[in-house]
Amino acid sequence: MDVTPSAFRLRTSRPLSLLMLGLSAFSTLGCHGGPKVLGPGPHDTTASYHDHVGMEIQYPDVKELASPPQAAAVATEAPLAFADPASLPTFDLTLDEAIRMAVGQSPVIRSLGGSISGAFGGAALVPGAVGQSVLGATTVYDPALTYANPLGGVEAALSEFDAQVSGQLLGTKTDSPNNTQAALFFQPSVTQADGLNFSGQISKTTATGGRFALRHIVNYSSSNQPFLAFPSSFTGWVEAEWRQPLLQGAGATYNRIAGPNAVIGQYNGVLIARINNDISLNDFEAAVISLVADVEQAYWDLYGGYRGLEAQLRGREAALQTFQFQEARFRLGAGSADEEAQARSQYFQFAAQVENALAGNNGLYPLEQRLRYLLGLPATDGRLIRPVTEPQDARVVFDWQSALNQALERRVEIRRQKWNVKRRELELVAARLNRRPRLDFLGTYRWRGLGDDLLGSGGGEFDNLYDSIGSGNYQEWTAGFELNMPVGLRRASVAVTSAQLNLARDRAILSETELSVSHDLSDAARELSRAYRLLQINFNRWAADQQQVEVLRERYERGRENINFLLQAQRSLVTSEIDFYASLVDYNLAIRNLHRQKGSLLAYNQVQLAEGPWASKAYGDAYELGRFFTPRVHPEKVRMPHPLSSGDFDPSAPMNTQGADALAPEGAIDSGANPAVVPERVTLEPNDFESFETIPVPPAP
Repeated sequence: MDVTPSAFRLRTSRPLSLLMLGLSAFSTLGCHGGPKVLGPGPHDTTASYHDHVGMEIQYPDVKELASPPQAAAVATEAPLAFADPASLPTFDLTLDEAIRMAVGQSPVIRSLGGSISGAFGGAALVPGAVGQSVLGATTVYDPALTYANPLGGVEAALSEFDAQVSGQLLGTKTDSPNNTQAALFFQPSVTQADGLNFSGQISKTTATGGRFALRHIVNYSSSNQPFLAFPSSFTGWVEAEWRQPLLQGAGATYNRIAGPNAVIGQYNGVLIARINNDISLNDFEAAVISLVADVEQAYWDLYGGYRGLEAQLRGREAALQTFQFQEARFRLGAGSADEEAQARSQYFQFAAQVENALAGNNGLYPLEQRLRYLLGLPATDGRLIRPVTEPQDARVVFDWQSALNQALERRVEIRRQKWNVKRRELELVAARLNRRPRLDFLGTYRWRGLGDDLLGSGGGEFDNLYDSIGSGNYQEWTAGFELNMPVGLRRASVAVTSAQLNLARDRAILSETELSVSHDLSDAARELSRAYRLLQINFNRWAADQQQVEVLRERYERGRENINFLLQAQRSLVTSEIDFYASLVDYNLAIRNLHRQKGSLLAYNQVQLAEGPWASKAYGDAYELGRFFTPRVHPEKVRMPHPLSSGDFDPSAPMNTQGADALAPEGAIDSGANPAVVPERVTLEPNDFESFETIPVPPAP
């Protein structure tokens, strides 16, 4: 057969071209996203799984566990819109009880996210905002998830130092013909052998980066090779190995930060994992603070909603009386038609405002439902929550310097950023330790043995393997150094530069955070003073409007005053009353904001953060382990690494920053500074406020 290069190309190009054509046709059929490529034919007689099932949207089958939020969702009744509040049973709730319910009802930290300013300084939810915020909400499981992260958690970092056990058992069969003459070379024409290889070891990485290993190897061989003392034999050894880094990767400091066998630029040690866990605790604390602030916001908004509805009802009642009086005068011929129409128009205006105060975006029922969501209650259950905690109306004085020092020390944002700075400092230490060559000491000591059997009781020198190993007649050792260093250490050097830049960046962010906190505290202090001043002014304005309405009503009823002045005074009275209660709500929220800005909101609302109880087995393990811990005789002689934190911190610890009396000392935050601007004819006293229990239940429109 004549196989020339041209003939070879001719014979191989055609099958290759056919193969490529088939592959291209297969890819076209398999990856085409449009309609079917094949035309009608017998292949269409059977229904396709893809056409009938594969494209259907299906519902997930999950196991649902009964929980309070789920029960609240199922028990929700029809929403309240224009129902008569007088016909609904009330649910008296204090602010402390509301906060206790909010923080203890659900493992999900609820939030009024996606909100805009409400009528009383509250939050008017954007449609769908609650559902969107739930998807990324903080839960009580988040710190535990960070701790239990199998990739970057504390236990995962500690697992790098766990002892490792490995083993292997392999059997082999050899049946190989030899290209030799057996008579000349004493070699069989076919090499036949059976083998069994076992290897097992236990290794442990130390805190200083060293690695110890104890290894055992056993090899069994049965062969037809000539000149063998035993046709089948066992060979093996027991060896101990020690590898200790001397430069790069050495020391407890480096291994606690970066972890053993870390890659340059990646730091996953125990200390880094511990800092990540503390940061997750700070994030959880921030979510709890936000929840407490939202609950207080919703609580006082609901209080303002009740007061606003009461003011609108009083205005509607006064407008109704004026309209009825003017209608009677008109029928008797003492009044004009335009005055009757004006009185009737004002009545319907107040009637519309009452309806809006009930079911509007910032009405009583929507405000009550927002508080219900934060408390984990059904949106509607036939009852109406009624706030019974009286708002604070006394002047509050804070010492500015104490409040500023607390804010710069206790704010969760500052503490979180300080943990970031601490992490960058540790990363810089590890990066500098990485800028060294890799020089390891390596030592191995081995006891060898040979035996006809693995175990036995004969008297020969090589009767069994383990007697041969145990005799110690055959010992080997290896010791030396191993060097590995990239010329120039470019990657390690740029890792140091990166760590320095990250540290400088986080320190700059820390300084900026402290500056921002000081500005936020200053704004909160100014808002506290403004809110109290407006509280005084609006109270005096309300009293003046009440007096004006009484005078004008008396003069109007006597026919000595035009109805326009009375109607205008009635509107002004309702507006001033609403503004007064709005300023009262703003003042209480200003007190809350000041506590929040100085980091004492949890202590102000008596909320404690604590770890949950351990499992009973953990207490037993801790007790057994603690029995082996004894104090050192000379603790001052023990070298200890630099501590990671400065000690325990309780974010809920109460801190006193209030003045001893109502008179503001020098450098104090006075919520009633410069009171001379307020008219002295009417002053604000705590007893001047109506108690909540005396609010009349509004009648039906």
